[in-house]
Amino acid sequence: METLIILLFSLAIVLLILSFFGKDKVAKLEEDLEQMTLTYMQDIYQLKKKVKILEEEFVIPDGPVPPVKNKPTVNSTDIEPIHEILKSQVLSLYSQGLSLDQIARQSSLSKEQTVSVIEQQRLRGE
Repeated sequence: METLIILLFSLAIVLLILSFFGKDKVAKLEEDLEQMTLTYMQDIYQLKKKVKILEEEFVIPDGPVPPVKNKPTVNSTDIEPIHEILKSQVLSLYSQGLSLDQIARQSSLSKEQTVSVIEQQRLRGE
């Protein structure tokens, strides 16, 4: 019985010593996770920079738009239907509080067409 206790105690000491020298899989896993996190954050930063550059390239200036020459006059009978995408853009800009002139410039519609789209939405909403 004493021999068994001494043998088990010796085995426990040997295993304890081996555990100090063995590879720590948790530490390796933590290191890999940290490396992946850093890589992920760098990728996100680069994507944000690219998106910011693209946004700056496509921003429409608020300054005056140069006049268009030879612009035909539009009669009420010659009005072409306004595409739904333009209508939703006009309504979105209107909900953001932009003036009618700014909305007309950004949507490339006339001020009358812009007012018409807004009025049509008001009539549908009521």
